Amino acid sequence: MSLWVDVAEAAAVVNVAVLAGLVGVWARSYRRLGSKHALGLLVFGGFLLAENLLWVYAYSFDAGFHAWLYEGTAFTRQAMLGLCALESVGLLVLAWVTWD
Repeated sequence: MSLWVDVAEAAAVVNVAVLAGLVGVWARSYRRLGSKHALGLLVFGGFLLAENLLWVYAYSFDAGFHAWLYEGTAFTRQAMLGLCALESVGLLVLAWVTWD
């Protein structure tokens, strides 16, 4: 497996862990406060969590995804890593702000 793909998969796993924590915080906030803001964050986090679970599945188990990814250029693999890494940075900042 390509190092780029391994790192992108690791980033998706990190994203799942961070999002699971954020969704938990936002769910408790929504139950306690009932605010639209908390609900919006909860829905947003739920969709991102579903997206990242799909990425983890695709990177780990889906042969068709692997075939498509390896038929592409090195740029394709680097771009996938870049997107996952950027999302990780954004989520870590969001987690820091949320838990601060």
